[in-house]
Amino acid sequence: MAVIDLADRHARHRQSVLLVAVGAYVAMTLMANVMSVRIVLLGPWAIDAGTLTYPLTFTLRDVVHKAGGRTAARVTILTAAVLNLFMVVAFWVTAKLPPDLSVGAQREFGAVLVPVARIVVASIVAQVLAELLDTEIYHRVMERLGGRHQWARVVLSNAVSIPTDSVVFAVIAFAGNVPVSALVQIMWTNVLLKTLTTAFTWPLIYAVREPGDPEDPAGGHK
Repeated sequence: MAVIDLADRHARHRQSVLLVAVGAYVAMTLMANVMSVRIVLLGPWAIDAGTLTYPLTFTLRDVVHKAGGRTAARVTILTAAVLNLFMVVAFWVTAKLPPDLSVGAQREFGAVLVPVARIVVASIVAQVLAELLDTEIYHRVMERLGGRHQWARVVLSNAVSIPTDSVVFAVIAFAGNVPVSALVQIMWTNVLLKTLTTAFTWPLIYAVREPGDPEDPAGGHK
């Protein structure tokens, strides 16, 4: 009975972590796509401001995968993409509706947020491509190593998805609008910051026990 209770407690814990990770993943993608409209300087490097929050999505996706499995990760990625498209449509409709002139023309809303459309399209293409690639690599590493070296799932999957995401996003979002030198700088800075974020956040993978972890009474290694 004690073993069953412990297994049930671990299952509830996984479910709680899954809900938090999914919510955080979607929130970070939405925030990053709005923030990416602004190009800022971080020391000597030019970056889109979305890079300050978006890198967290890579480890969060891995947490979703561990807590809910490959299907949950895929559904989360595609749901975030759909919600980002919905956000663009909502911004566009809001900007086109007539303003209440008693509080001003309010042109700033459209001027700032309607350009998010190109950013979001770039983000969705890069995100879906890179994150689904991340999902497959994570799953293959998990199958190969089982419950051992769980950090390797994050490191190896992100080593492929981070450069893919950074290059695809920068080209679609900014090519033709910024100098080539700035575009290359944005790519490299994105890769660097996302890699550093992974280096600090990969321990989150141990926030949830999956069936197969040595501590889990469900037993066995995947």
